[in-house]
Amino acid sequence: MDETTAAAHTVGDAAAAIAAADSFVAVGHIRPDGDAMGAALALALAGRRAGMTAHVTFGEPFVMPAQFRVLDASPYLPVDEVPVPLDLFIACDTAAESRLGSAAALIEHAGNVLVVDHHISNGGFGDVRYIDSTSAATAEMVYRIIKELGWEITPEVATALYVGLVTDTGRFQYSVTTPAVHRITAELIEAGVQPEVVGRHLYEESPFGYLEVAGRVLGRCRLDAEKSFVWSFLRSEDVADAGITLEDADGLIDLIRIAQEAGVACLLKVHDGVVKGSLRSRGEVDVAAIAGTFGGGGHHNASGFTFEGEPEAAVEMILRQL
Repeated sequence: MDETTAAAHTVGDAAAAIAAADSFVAVGHIRPDGDAMGAALALALAGRRAGMTAHVTFGEPFVMPAQFRVLDASPYLPVDEVPVPLDLFIACDTAAESRLGSAAALIEHAGNVLVVDHHISNGGFGDVRYIDSTSAATAEMVYRIIKELGWEITPEVATALYVGLVTDTGRFQYSVTTPAVHRITAELIEAGVQPEVVGRHLYEESPFGYLEVAGRVLGRCRLDAEKSFVWSFLRSEDVADAGITLEDADGLIDLIRIAQEAGVACLLKVHDGVVKGSLRSRGEVDVAAIAGTFGGGGHHNASGFTFEGEPEAAVEMILRQL
């Protein structure tokens, strides 16, 4: 375990914090990915099944991405509709309070704050901090909390946990895919997950405009062979012209990173002078360290950051570090 993990609370501490509450809201980071979405919804769905008052929210603006429609999102409420006060605020898959966006305001109305996260870059905010960078996904940690509490894993809960696992392990291809992950996945499938349905929604369905945007992004790809670095950028007008959203284009980083020369790959999304970067590594380079120089973070092989300026300036900063 790293120092962050060792200093954190245990799964038992996290379960005790939840058991002591009658009501909670589970919150993921802004623009939630499958892990943040799945972890938060699994907690709320299982909590409701156990008789608790439980809600889910995300910092605004938030629109449920189409690929996540396989999830039971009934616990979701916009931030300003979450009933307060709350006994417990649960931050899921979030390395810093600033990543909660507008949902962070709910902390003032909560009696206690629990952080459940697997990012090595988590500095540890909140009253109870269950942080384990050895876990493949926050959904894996939520699974352990649910088991510790003795809550039922219904098909809806299982699907939410599965979405978190399958997305954060890169469809069970990343090095974080441990034997424990496969054992958990087997239990989730036994509980009612339909992998073929989840896989189709997540990876095999995109609006036609995605193809146009992918063509533009791939046409802009550049390779720095000396640094084994492949990068491209996406502008907001690209998605507007194609009639899709930025969320619809999230998977483009996976197209860029398949180049065999890409020891590190980067996709830069440009909107109103702000660049949001996604970094991927094949393992030799710690992209979390690179993202950290921009004020971002994540994992050794997958991280993100925000940068104010032109994409070329961000690329130059990355190249200097490589």
